[in-house]
Amino acid sequence: SCGSDKEDASAEPLDLTGTWKQVDGNSEDTWHEATISDGTIEINWISDGGDTKSLYWKGTIEIPENENEFTWTSQGDVDAMAASLLASTDETKDFTYKDNIISYEASAMGTTTTVKLEKQK
Repeated sequence: SCGSDKEDASAEPLDLTGTWKQVDGNSEDTWHEATISDGTIEINWISDGGDTKSLYWKGTIEIPENENEFTWTSQGDVDAMAASLLASTDETKDFTYKDNIISYEASAMGTTTTVKLEKQK
């Protein structure tokens, strides 16, 4: 026997592919939304209640196998972000995945906050 399906599933890396939306935003009009695909995480500032989208971060994502929580340092796509006024100026950014939430620090207008994203169904 090759073992049960459950054992096989646990060896699979987490699939974080999809759209993630900020869960702890303090504004109805502005929030962070991320798209994860093919080893890349792209985060946009969404404003005007969803009408405006500006790139905040685009970089790598590394998902270890057999981990329910982990951190990774995303290598930023500096060229892509250079074109966006609201983009991070950092070359790398640290992210944490825990309890189905991706969190990271974001600075805007001198204030640093921890943004938490939840995957949309």
